[in-house]
Amino acid sequence: MPFARTVLGDVLPEKLGLTYSHEHIVIEEGFTTLTNPGFILNDINLITSELKELYHHGGGTVVDTMPAACGRNILKLAEVSRNSAIHIIAPTGLHLEMYYPANHWRYHLSVSQLTELFIKDIAMGIDEYDYSCPVVARTTHRAGVIKLATGDEKITGHQHKIFEAVVNAHLETGAPILTHTNGGKQAMEQVSLFMELGADINHIVLSHVDKMQDLVYHKELMETGVYVEYDSHFRWKTKNDNWTYTLLENLLPYYADRIVIGMDMARSAYWKSFGGQPGLVFLCTTFKEELETRGLGNYFEKLFFTNPHRLFSFIES
Repeated sequence: MPFARTVLGDVLPEKLGLTYSHEHIVIEEGFTTLTNPGFILNDINLITSELKELYHHGGGTVVDTMPAACGRNILKLAEVSRNSAIHIIAPTGLHLEMYYPANHWRYHLSVSQLTELFIKDIAMGIDEYDYSCPVVARTTHRAGVIKLATGDEKITGHQHKIFEAVVNAHLETGAPILTHTNGGKQAMEQVSLFMELGADINHIVLSHVDKMQDLVYHKELMETGVYVEYDSHFRWKTKNDNWTYTLLENLLPYYADRIVIGMDMARSAYWKSFGGQPGLVFLCTTFKEELETRGLGNYFEKLFFTNPHRLFSFIES
């Protein structure tokens, strides 16, 4: 039977409710935030407050996307989930190289070692210290998605190693895969490599691709069977140049089963509880209203319920 794995346990996909498909709920201080202090999201009370507001607006689940050793704090994720009643799906995997020091263990471990680490995060529990010290203290809170990332340039040999380990863990556990693209760059290359490695393309979502202003590119991408995640809707300067809405108007009539939506609020300046804007409820309010204004309101159910419930369910391994 299909299930989704949250930090507080496995649930039936339909129990996820309204789902945000790419978020940053907790980012702990560390190497990642040294040059990006605006990324720090570690105040449990403020985070819980905003998640409670989301819950009162109908929110059910958020997919956190800060993977291993770059700001992930599984104990805080579990606590804010418990206190807010919002399900949280936590990731394993690795982010862009820029978020790790040059001598990080990610560069030294083999494909098999990385595979084992990702599988243990999914099957056993995420390390309390997030692999930041010689002691590994696994919690009962398990990962429910595997993340990887590529940048502006061609996929490197090191990134290929990460792809191999991620696909190995995906095939072994049945966990879904979520990727980072830099504004949609290397998206087709990601799909090609996933196909080469034998991953289930229908169980993969590529994030941030709505920054790519090319309709043909998006159509070709979704024709492969992969999901795309759009989250730039509140970042465009005006409604008139909002490419996210333009994409949705042109693509939802044909590819409504391939699109999910998130906020990617990786900066405290985006959180109302931290004194910023627009806040997590944006998708339940302003975004939903804009869909209705543009005659797309009937797709809301697929974008926030049907598609993410299917995408973030484990497949038989």
